Amino acid sequence: MIYFDNAATTMVRSEVLKSMLPFFCKKYGNASSLHSKGIEAKKALESAREKAARILKCAREEIIFCSSATEANNLAIKGLAFEAKKNGQNHLVVSAIEHHCVLNTAEWLKENGFKVTYVPVDKYGVVDLKALEKAIDRKTFLVSVMYANNEIGTIEPIKEIAKICQEKGVAMHSDAVQAFGKIPLNTKKISMLSLSSHKIYGPKGVGLLMKRNDVKIEPLLHGGGHEFGLRSGTENVAGIVGFVKAMELVLKEMPKESKRQARMRDRIIGKALDIPETLLNGHPKQRLPNNANFSFRFVEGESIVMKLSEHGIFASTGSACSSPKLEPSHVLLAIGRKPSEAHGSLRVTLGRYNNEKEVEIFCEVLPEVINELRRMSPFWK
Repeated sequence: MIYFDNAATTMVRSEVLKSMLPFFCKKYGNASSLHSKGIEAKKALESAREKAARILKCAREEIIFCSSATEANNLAIKGLAFEAKKNGQNHLVVSAIEHHCVLNTAEWLKENGFKVTYVPVDKYGVVDLKALEKAIDRKTFLVSVMYANNEIGTIEPIKEIAKICQEKGVAMHSDAVQAFGKIPLNTKKISMLSLSSHKIYGPKGVGLLMKRNDVKIEPLLHGGGHEFGLRSGTENVAGIVGFVKAMELVLKEMPKESKRQARMRDRIIGKALDIPETLLNGHPKQRLPNNANFSFRFVEGESIVMKLSEHGIFASTGSACSSPKLEPSHVLLAIGRKPSEAHGSLRVTLGRYNNEKEVEIFCEVLPEVINELRRMSPFWK
């Protein structure tokens, strides 16, 4: 088995699993309970919060744990929207290539009386800074731009975007799910930041929102007032402990591991581009070290994925959340790919458990798969 779908999810590290185990059967108390079992769980929860805050260079009360990055993104955008509406602000600015959980949140707000501006990107997927600056007006309450794209791996000019937002007096949110643990993050001028556990070898079902103290948001869930009254619901202590352990480990390895994965990525890109009628999607240089995304003309992406799977190689056509829909990627359309080219996409995302031997096997199999599928295509000459 060769697993090249690490942007979709990752295997839980043994060290992470070990850190979680005591909180299932021994330290299983509710962190809100006043007895010793509850206090034990509360200490573990707050210890994890303090570690996450040190990593993200923020105050402990600026860390809000939740069930996923999808929830974190919803809490950031809707939560601020509901608060801003009280002050007469109803305008949201997002990039055209955001994850569906951001775009669908924006659409929901639009259906409920808010105004949304979608900022375009260039052919590499880089946000148009002039268009973004122009889009901001006095009713804009938030700009949301992902740190790096989940499909094509392009790293966005977050520092420049944050500067524009600061000058305009507008809050900025960034979905940093794919970027964290792969590239250094500059969170200094970002108002809110979303992360996910299962993308960095942690458990599924855990995410966090880093929210600055000067940003007021309305909670989406109401109940016992957990997470500083912003996210009610009994905390997933085991998951949170595992998540923060994964954060610590991935950052420790990042300098060396990112270079190793970038070398393998470049090998894959070089061999794939030797195949005729192949396009590289995303920025050629300013991209995540583990991401390679291609469009193969005259071939369906789903067919490529299925054929690779027959060889024991697991990759994807794009975002795992949208791949079953069989619709062309909104990201690829936004960078100017034709629908037919968008349908012929393949995303290869590497991780810490991949090696050079697997890359070489993939580089041998991929041309065979593409040639086989093209021979069956009525459009291939």
